[in-house]
Amino acid sequence: MRRPVDRRERVLARRRRRIRVRFRDTQFRRPRRLVQGAFQLSDSGFGVTVRLHPQIVPHGGRRDGSVLTMGSSEIVAAEPQLFVTDFERAIGFYVDTLGFEVAFTYGEPPFYGQVRRGGASLNLRKVNGPVYDGNFLAMEHDPLAATLTTYKLGPLHDEYQAADVVFHQPLQTEEWGSVTFIVKDPDGNLLLFSGAEA
Repeated sequence: MRRPVDRRERVLARRRRRIRVRFRDTQFRRPRRLVQGAFQLSDSGFGVTVRLHPQIVPHGGRRDGSVLTMGSSEIVAAEPQLFVTDFERAIGFYVDTLGFEVAFTYGEPPFYGQVRRGGASLNLRKVNGPVYDGNFLAMEHDPLAATLTTYKLGPLHDEYQAADVVFHQPLQTEEWGSVTFIVKDPDGNLLLFSGAEA
């Protein structure tokens, strides 16, 4: 027997269908994914607000240069989820200090959201209690929460230095040739920034 579909489910399904993914060339002639769409469920009287903002992100490193299609099952991105104890403080750190922008927030007051800079997206999730167990941090050496890559790391390092970012690990060249530095957020999440050159 078919389950009756209520009005809310129909509205949500309709709004999800309106979000379209398109591919297009940019000035760099590299395939990029254009994600368009915005909806606010609170406008429908459901009391939930989700804000999506248009974004352009790389399609994912296909070596043959071909463009992915909507039917492809190839993974095109990963979005690490970072746990934070104070959502507003975390948003402030990522936006005001590290230069990210808010992609969306969820909840009233917000307890979940996403920040992005360039092609990198980080999900932030408020938790009640410490993010890391003290024993874990004592046993592990630099447990990274996320790795963010760029071509030239020097200008980003200089930008963060000018913003008085506290570095967990200074700018250095690794044995394998990558240039890296590590930033620690207010909740102890370690972000590794990596590039091919300084």
